[in-house]
Amino acid sequence: MEAGNHTEVSEFLLLGLSEDPELQPLLFGVLLSMYLVTVLGNVLIILTIISDSHLHTPMYFFLSNLSFVDIGFTSTTVPKMLVNIQAQRKDISYIGCFTQVYFFMIFALLDCFLLTVMAYDRFVAICHPLHYTVIMNPRLCGLLILMCWFIIFWVSLLHILLLRQLTFCIGTEIPHFFCELAQVLKLACSDTLINNIAMYVATALLGVFPFTGILFSYTRIVSSITKISSAGGKCKAFSTCGSHLSSVSLLYGTGLGVYFSSAVTNSSHKSSIASVMYTVVTPMLNPFIYSLRNRDVKGALGRLLC
Repeated sequence: MEAGNHTEVSEFLLLGLSEDPELQPLLFGVLLSMYLVTVLGNVLIILTIISDSHLHTPMYFFLSNLSFVDIGFTSTTVPKMLVNIQAQRKDISYIGCFTQVYFFMIFALLDCFLLTVMAYDRFVAICHPLHYTVIMNPRLCGLLILMCWFIIFWVSLLHILLLRQLTFCIGTEIPHFFCELAQVLKLACSDTLINNIAMYVATALLGVFPFTGILFSYTRIVSSITKISSAGGKCKAFSTCGSHLSSVSLLYGTGLGVYFSSAVTNSSHKSSIASVMYTVVTPMLNPFIYSLRNRDVKGALGRLLC
């Protein structure tokens, strides 16, 4: 069967956050400001880490990758939403929608994977400090990043190939501000059993396992910290994990909030508004979390700006 026969539509309609014309200028201004802050903040974090040799350590190597992923994460959804608001349009092309699904999955999963790798880094630093430089060597750090990209690239590609086999009816409206896999599957006219199975398996393997890894790492970290006799040593050990814990809480907290809000309410509009928290707000706050809570980053950022 040819690819052209898999669908009867050339575009989808994104309903966005609000259909009220009076709210569109306000939404445009707020979202544009948040997007610019996100990009600028994460670019500054990356430049700061690159420019300061004192920050050329595994922890900041992973942080620079997280900042890059956050830029990609928010750039996948926000620019198209801004264009639609400004042009007073709701359409997104068939290829554009699938491209958005693909890159959204990549960057969302990379966020989870990188936070897991960063938790492992903190586990080694606190529980095995004497062997930290040997274990977290540059080769292992690079291998961990490449492994994350490799796994997520192929998993996301599998979802897109399965999505291409579905048939969509004319006049398809997506009750969201971007093309999310679960929302697109609901609009298919053909059987989505295989797609749903693949989505649930991927969620279990690539969502639950990283979170379990983070919990395991911090269980061991807390156990090691409680064995430290001095109060100053305990505070120093906890302070090295504070920024990472804040990012983990923000990402998983907002993600679970969206999940439960969509479970208890049938309103897709409310669910899409809640999705702004983890797609826009979380990437915007991460640079502040790591710069305001970290003395080394603040010092290097000050030297960069001066």
